[in-house]
Amino acid sequence: MPATLLEVDDLQTWFYTGRGIVKAVNGVTFSLLEGECLCLVGESGCGKSVTALSLLRLFDSPPGKIVGGRVMFDGTDLVSCPVSHLRHVRGKDISMVFQNAQSAFNPVFTIGDQIIEQINVHGRIDHADAVKLACKLLEEMSIPEPERALKMYPHQMSGGMKQRAMIAMSLSCNPRILIADEPTTAVDVTIRAQIMNILLDLKSRRNMSIIFITHDLSLVREIGDRAAVVYGGKVVETGTVENILQKPAHPYTRGLISCLPDISTNAKRLPSIPGTTPNPLDMPCGCSFNPRCPDVMDICHTAEPELLNISNVHCVACHLYTAEKRQ
Repeated sequence: MPATLLEVDDLQTWFYTGRGIVKAVNGVTFSLLEGECLCLVGESGCGKSVTALSLLRLFDSPPGKIVGGRVMFDGTDLVSCPVSHLRHVRGKDISMVFQNAQSAFNPVFTIGDQIIEQINVHGRIDHADAVKLACKLLEEMSIPEPERALKMYPHQMSGGMKQRAMIAMSLSCNPRILIADEPTTAVDVTIRAQIMNILLDLKSRRNMSIIFITHDLSLVREIGDRAAVVYGGKVVETGTVENILQKPAHPYTRGLISCLPDISTNAKRLPSIPGTTPNPLDMPCGCSFNPRCPDVMDICHTAEPELLNISNVHCVACHLYTAEKRQ
């Protein structure tokens, strides 16, 4: 059994704004094993990206603040540890591929300067060796003419090249955990396939643990070992990818899967989940999914469901299962 590399327990990240408190992450719990790919799945606005940023405390504070929970890595709580320790972890042990590579790169420095800086911050190796390593990383990402690419500025690269350069920079210090936040969102289908192949290769060849954030369940099927479904700043279902996709337990997960296109049916219009994601300034009482749930019960409006084990590898937070347990 692989060892647990990262353990997130009841993580809560709130943003204090002029309009009120935005509870973007409000009780997220999951674990990550060595060599595993865990997918965080959900609609836009459910709290996936803020969860990822909270693991390394990369949000602006103020207005953001982690008000509760723990993020345990190598026996250290990354929530309460000094910033000086966290700086050694960021980029070296835990690295992140951001959703928008254009805004993640500094426009006034070349791609090579930025990758080499990352290498020197943590490795402090000879400059010539750092240049060779940066060139090798770009070549590994299938970027043509890597020596020339090192001298390019971000605006001179296409969106797909920038995304792959971002992955190269995140791998420069051989991290144990890679957080990939929607890495295929702004690229075409061909580049998306290349990025997915790169991540799958890293997982198998380097035995790297990956937290893969997406709203696309087809990508979850392709890369994931386990999945955690996020809604309203909470994890509402966790399990193996096979269980999540073949035996979804939460009504929200079933809704997400039913929205996938299926060429085997003659339906002219895809079904959709009614309503919209809840306003984080005014979350519903009880279960946050109750305004959109087809199986809503009276208790859903008053009590928040707990995450229950329904099998050895499958957990769900839904009153449908607490009612079954009481019976």
